[in-house]
Amino acid sequence: MQKITFGSGCFWCTEAIFQTVKGVKSAISGYMGGHVQNPTYEQVCTGNTGHAEVVEVQYDASEISLDELLLIFFKTHYATTLNRQGNDIGTQYRSAIYYYTDEQKQIAEAMVKRLTDEQVYDNPIVTEITPASVFYRAEDYHQDYFTHNATKSYCAFVIQPKLNKFAKEFLDKIKPELLQ
Repeated sequence: MQKITFGSGCFWCTEAIFQTVKGVKSAISGYMGGHVQNPTYEQVCTGNTGHAEVVEVQYDASEISLDELLLIFFKTHYATTLNRQGNDIGTQYRSAIYYYTDEQKQIAEAMVKRLTDEQVYDNPIVTEITPASVFYRAEDYHQDYFTHNATKSYCAFVIQPKLNKFAKEFLDKIKPELLQ
């Protein structure tokens, strides 16, 4: 088992996507990259703690590669908007990859270079690639948020369309049991 932590805006969206990916064993919402110990959601939302909303992804590298996870990460959020994902604005919504090994750092940097060289985006990628620091698990009501709240407005109008877009492009990466 390996882990990587992604910040790509609201952790509810990120968690919902990575929970569907073959080889991902867990996707846990939380906070990373700040200077306050044990921050609460309310504190992080102020933008004053320095934390990003993140999802810690534990995966089986024999089932899915870090390259594949990174491609999913980049294709399911706006990697070129600084501190913003759609209507979510603030440093807590920054695009970030928190790595645990030098190899992960090199793979992430190579992916940014590849996407830049291929001119996938019209604007420069602003994703920070940073060593992982302390991961603070978000409050329980944030865990499995989409699963428990699929009919709420945010889930119906923001998360579900992202999942639909993800499924169109990455159908072969979805856990088979979710396709039945």
